[in-house]
Parts: sequence; C-alpha cells; structure tokens
Amino acid sequence: MNRKVLNLAIPNIISNLSVPLLGAVDTALVGHLEEAYYLGAIAVGSMIFNFIFWGFGFLRMGTTGITAQAFGEKNQTESIMTLARALTVAIVFGVLIVLLQAWIADLSFWLVEASPE
Repeated sequence: MNRKVLNLAIPNIISNLSVPLLGAVDTALVGHLEEAYYLGAIAVGSMIFNFIFWGFGFLRMGTTGITAQAFGEKNQTESIMTLARALTVAIVFGVLIVLLQAWIADLSFWLVEASPE
C-alpha cells in the first residue's frame, strides 16, 4: 500500500520542485554576468511567471482528486474525460495568454513597477 501511494506521489512531488528550481538555475546562470540589472530582470520575470503558473494551479489541484477517485474505481473512461476537460481548459487559456501576451506583459510590469534599470 505505501509503495503504491509513493509511486503516485513522486510525479507530483517532482512537479512541485521544478518551479523553484527553474528560478534558482536562472539566477545561478545570470549571476555570472557583470551587470546587476540582469539579475533584477530574472527576479521580475520569475515573479511574473510564478504568478501566472500558480494562478492556474486550480487545473492540477482540481483534476487530481477526480483522477484519484477514477483511478481507485478503476474507471479509465472518467480518467480520460478528466484529462480531456483539463487539457481543453489549458489549451484555451494557453491560446489566450499567447494572444494577449503583450497586454499581460505591460500590465505585469506596471503592477510590479519594474524599471528598465
């Protein structure tokens, strides 16, 4: 039983660790550059990315419980339908983000009060 739970939990644990690691790697790489504003740009970019990423956390959190129930009931149809619904929502929002990226960037920089320096 514990091994089954661990096998189900490991992908979720790895996905939760990936976001802060992304920011840490960016910071480590840019930290070698000579100007401090590169590091500031990474900080602002990471903040905006994390805000958008965690804003869509409802997709992951909302589908996890339903998928777990379907998995426990061995209902593959419900698992596939849950995936299809989540992918549909993700694709629609993804397309909207791509289409509105300039407006989102302007709004984000205004909210963060980031300067070119």
